[in-house]
Amino acid sequence: MQALPGFRDFLPTDCAARNYIFAHWREVARRYGFVEWDGPVLEPTELYRKKSGDEIIGQLFNFTDKGEREVALRPELTPTLARIIAAHEREFKKPLKWFSIGSCFRYEKQQRGRLREHIQLNCDVIGEPGLAADIELVALSIDILRVFGFNEKDFVVRISDREFWIDFLKSQNVPEASWQEILQTIDKSEREPREKTIEKLGALSDPVLAILEKGGRSEKLEKLVDGLRARGLADFVDVDVRIVRGLAYYTGIVFEVFDRVGKLRAVAGGGRYDNLIEQLSDGATKLPAVGFAMGDVVLGELIKDRPTASQKMETTLRDESKIDIYVVVAKEERRADALAQVQQLRDGGYRVDYPLVPEKVGKQFQLAEDLGATIAVLYGDEWPQVKVKTLATREEKLVPNSDLFARIDSLLR
Repeated sequence: MQALPGFRDFLPTDCAARNYIFAHWREVARRYGFVEWDGPVLEPTELYRKKSGDEIIGQLFNFTDKGEREVALRPELTPTLARIIAAHEREFKKPLKWFSIGSCFRYEKQQRGRLREHIQLNCDVIGEPGLAADIELVALSIDILRVFGFNEKDFVVRISDREFWIDFLKSQNVPEASWQEILQTIDKSEREPREKTIEKLGALSDPVLAILEKGGRSEKLEKLVDGLRARGLADFVDVDVRIVRGLAYYTGIVFEVFDRVGKLRAVAGGGRYDNLIEQLSDGATKLPAVGFAMGDVVLGELIKDRPTASQKMETTLRDESKIDIYVVVAKEERRADALAQVQQLRDGGYRVDYPLVPEKVGKQFQLAEDLGATIAVLYGDEWPQVKVKTLATREEKLVPNSDLFARIDSLLR
């Protein structure tokens, strides 16, 4: 039996790489003052049908459960967040700065950087309508990638504004019912043949393509770039009105993060969704919101593609996989004494291993080397003294059992 298509098994090395990504996500999010939340992976299908638009419905893992409810594995976290905020917003002071790390599921064609299950970081600011929140989120997305070892030559944040296109559609007297379809066509224009885009846009094709070729101007986007420039981050962003984002709930500034070479799909994406919480609460709660999501699959591919980032990860994982102390049981009569001190050393915060069954001393020292131990402690004929060996230098010292912790502290602290 193998894992289902688009799903992954995480062997220890894969799990370590995943946890490396998670640790960096959490580190930077908390540095920005964000707190962690989570929600269920199973939600009513109606949550996505009403709030994310028709495009996502065909990508759902959805079914009827034993209670005859129409349910779906979450394809994204934003609708769940909006539902939770609508129910609990009175319990918190605003603005809220929340992040979450969780699995998302989409039934779609597998490709590089895109699987049917991926793990996603979501960062959102709830309750702040001003541009400062948008700037904060874009800066956070940049700093998250910087912590992995990337710089402005490795990735770019392409920023746009849906209101720019809404104003354009209004000027062309396009009925509101057609806006979402046109916005999705613009969003896909880079990935589809030009002829297909022209066919979908019809009479709007000439003015839309002219804007896409020449670029559009937005005072709001210029202010956003100025805000990032004040933080020294302007070199990471480009204004690009081709970015629209396909989901229906976006209302203002939107952005996507791409590798500069253009080999991969978007590493991250998000924007402002000021109406979603109000819709979910049937008008009872109106809160502006802005957020973004970053997936682990594309990020993992980007790390592999960049030597600086991949070497940094490999070095970190190699160091984290090492243990501090390996206990060598040279005499089985001393095993009970050794295990008593193993427990004490672990209680003291050290990473300690030992042979579960009797082994030759030479093999035990080889295991210590293989596990990357810094120190080996040998329990044998010298008891109640033990031999402490620094493996890198081969220096050995016989110390009384009562002085073991002081000796180890002097070597490892």
